[in-house]
Amino acid sequence: MKLGEKQVLTVVKTVDFGVYLGTDEERVLLPKKQVPADIEPGDPVEVFLYKDSDDRLIATTQEPKISLGSLAVLKVVDTAKVGAFLDWGLEKDLLLPFKEQTVKVQVGDECLVSLYIDKSERLCATMKVYHLLENDSPYQKDDKVSGFIYEKSDEYGAYVAVDNKYSALIPKKEAYGTLTVGTVIEARVAAVKEDGKLDLSVREKIPEQMDKDATLVLKVIESYDGELPFTDKASPEQIKREFSLSKAAFKRAVGRLLKEGKIEITDKGINLK
Repeated sequence: MKLGEKQVLTVVKTVDFGVYLGTDEERVLLPKKQVPADIEPGDPVEVFLYKDSDDRLIATTQEPKISLGSLAVLKVVDTAKVGAFLDWGLEKDLLLPFKEQTVKVQVGDECLVSLYIDKSERLCATMKVYHLLENDSPYQKDDKVSGFIYEKSDEYGAYVAVDNKYSALIPKKEAYGTLTVGTVIEARVAAVKEDGKLDLSVREKIPEQMDKDATLVLKVIESYDGELPFTDKASPEQIKREFSLSKAAFKRAVGRLLKEGKIEITDKGINLK
């Protein structure tokens, strides 16, 4: 009998509260409310095995949203001192221990997780899925992809599971805008590494992105009543804080607006014309 997996077991005994599946030596209960109609000893039944609230092995004919070896996005339905609990389609919610969270989660959040068996032989979830992601995606440079941010690093950037299965990274230098764990992002493949992993960018190629950045800069200047109190010589930190842009991207956008005659630069800042 395999905990955390779907399998076909044989009915060996019927009782008032359900049927026992397996063999005479090893058996598991399938509760009465889940027993298929007209079932008899010797009949095969496809079930999923997990542990109930009393840590007893139990069978279910319900379809779990995740099994051992797979990945799934599950919603947080409760939190407690031991961690968070996820809806995985079964009566007993799935525990996501604090030590297996890449960021603290709250009720309503969604998490990309895998399933594992802990030291107490119980099924638990983990957000540490890097080692389970595949490196053989069909995507090439400049392809548009969708992915789930499952972890962030101050040193490397945002880790993304493209299609919830392929390993990807938004490098720190490309990590502009709101990139939070638990969100789905649309991105462009910036590079396919030698090992097959993807580098992503949430920005377009420079010519297309420059138009978007120029529009953004114009709106921010307008929000300052047409007089931005600093120039393109401001610090990268200030520019990132105000615009979520790199200094280089900001300067390109300002150059575009200057060329179009929409702004002017003074000693004190950037003004609308």
